[in-house]
Amino acid sequence: MGAIEALLLDTHALLWWWAQPARLSPRVLGLLKDPHTTVLVSAASAWEIATKSRIGKLPSGGTIIARWDERITTDGFTQLSISPGHALRAGTLPGTHRDPFDRMLAAQSILEELPVVSVDEALSSLGAARIWE
Repeated sequence: MGAIEALLLDTHALLWWWAQPARLSPRVLGLLKDPHTTVLVSAASAWEIATKSRIGKLPSGGTIIARWDERITTDGFTQLSISPGHALRAGTLPGTHRDPFDRMLAAQSILEELPVVSVDEALSSLGAARIWE
C-alpha cells in the first residue's frame, strides 16, 4: 500500500485525539503526527458533537464546541464542508445502517477519495476505505 497523503477523521477518532490519544492505534497516531499528512475533519463531526452535547451523551461537548475552530487550527487540521453531492450520496448509500453521521462520513470518504480513520467497521460496510490498524 502506498503512502497516505490525506485522510478523514471519524468523530470518535477526533475526540480520542483530543482527550484519549492512547485509544488510537499506533498507525493512526503516526499518521496524525506526520506533518506530511493532510487531516480533514468533516462538518458532520461538528454536527455530531453538538447533537450529542445537546442530548446529554457528550458532557464535554460544550467546551469542544466553544473551542472548535481554535482546536482544529492548532492541530493543523482542515475542515471539510458538507456539499449537496455529499448529502445526496449519504442519503442514497445502500444498506440498512441508519446513523446519519456515519453515512455522511462514508459519503465524503467515497466522493473525496479519502480513507476514513475509524475503529467502526460499519463505515467499510457503507463502502468507505477505512484505516485503523
